[in-house]
Amino acid sequence: MVVVGGGIAGLAAAHRLVELSRERGRSLQLTLLEARERLGGTIATERADGFLIEAGPDSFISEKPWALALSERIGLGGRLLRTDDRFRRTYVVHAGRLEPLPEGFQLLAPARLGPFLSSRLFSWRGKLRMTMDLVVPRRMGSDDESLGSFVRRRLGAEALDRVAQPLVAGIYTADPDSLSLAATMPRFVEMERTHRSLILALWRASRRVPGVSGARWSLFVTFADGMEELVRALANRLPPGSVRLKERVVGLHRDGGRWRVGLADGSALDADAVIVATEAHQASRLVRSLDPSLAYLLEAIPYASSATVTLAYRQEEIAHPLDGFGFVVPRLERRPILACTFSSVKYPGRAPAGHALLRVFVGGALDEGILKEDDDRIVAIVRAQVGELLGISRPPLLSRVARHPGSMAQYQVGHLETVAAIERRVAAHAGFALAGSAYRGVGISDCIYSGETAASTALAALDLAALS
Repeated sequence: MVVVGGGIAGLAAAHRLVELSRERGRSLQLTLLEARERLGGTIATERADGFLIEAGPDSFISEKPWALALSERIGLGGRLLRTDDRFRRTYVVHAGRLEPLPEGFQLLAPARLGPFLSSRLFSWRGKLRMTMDLVVPRRMGSDDESLGSFVRRRLGAEALDRVAQPLVAGIYTADPDSLSLAATMPRFVEMERTHRSLILALWRASRRVPGVSGARWSLFVTFADGMEELVRALANRLPPGSVRLKERVVGLHRDGGRWRVGLADGSALDADAVIVATEAHQASRLVRSLDPSLAYLLEAIPYASSATVTLAYRQEEIAHPLDGFGFVVPRLERRPILACTFSSVKYPGRAPAGHALLRVFVGGALDEGILKEDDDRIVAIVRAQVGELLGISRPPLLSRVARHPGSMAQYQVGHLETVAAIERRVAAHAGFALAGSAYRGVGISDCIYSGETAASTALAALDLAALS
């Protein structure tokens, strides 16, 4: 069995293969091939001068069960940290100032009218338009719709421009006018279908679960020593010698009833089954000669590039109280940053006492131009922005830039139809499976589910082949 790709999806697939093989009492010869010199993909954690720095994802969503379940199975349950509900406030940059997102505002719409009506984020005309959601009829038909179109239709342009767009940019680094609502936020599709009004649906949900508002932030979970704890734990549970780093795969072929995995050095591995857990554009290159139609479908999934910039300061050097998890930046503010997380507030142990750690996001589908700058220039741009918004005049104690080129899949309108077509092509190749963030979810928990599902599929194909 060969797994191509050592990111979180590939590691989850490899680990699940080991688990299932042990449960079924069958032998497993496993090889995980990773082109880079380290495992984890975009997940990377660094400790420096008492700060804990995340280069990529800093947490996962506990509402989706797969990451939590895996953490418990591999003995990391006691290492999990939750955010502190006292600081779950999120700010939005408005007219050059940080304004709090109204309490109860859940990503696209308000669940509580009082805080929403008193907020300075929206004009009275914008507030009136948003409350029209209570009477706007539901959309007829089942065609996919962009998130931008959905929010404008139900809540108006201010709701999109001042809140939905920046919050979505922080998650998907995407253009809301091309982002598929059904693929990214099916919950809101169902709200409209079932309740007609989003505001009414959210209000009813908050009545069923008293005290839950702004839950998007309080649902994030991480590990005491950072997200790389998960990577290390998974790698340590794989069979000795099964991981091969700096091994680039260049092609896949069928050789009789087996798979042949071609490597960059001209050698090849034979396998009964193969799981490809890479970005879709890389998977496309691997299957081009095997299945041109599948390669074409995979190549059709676009990607965006982004970077994170981490800055450390003494707490006394920051004028803002940092009494929240961070802020997002609407595109209409015309600033070169997407968002900023107050990492040392969000989770304990991220900075020494009396210090603060900030994580700033740049790039994405709407502003990849900034990534052409060198690291020093990006740090200077980010310093100027957070300095103005948070009241910081001193240079940071340390800075880090982590680039993620072509790593964020863009779920454009029609994405689910593309994925369904991909899955039909994959099903035609026995012993072959795909995994990763390109298909049915970009979060850590989604990737784990994707990898574990691919492992189950691959082993089922082997079992079926053994019976035939």
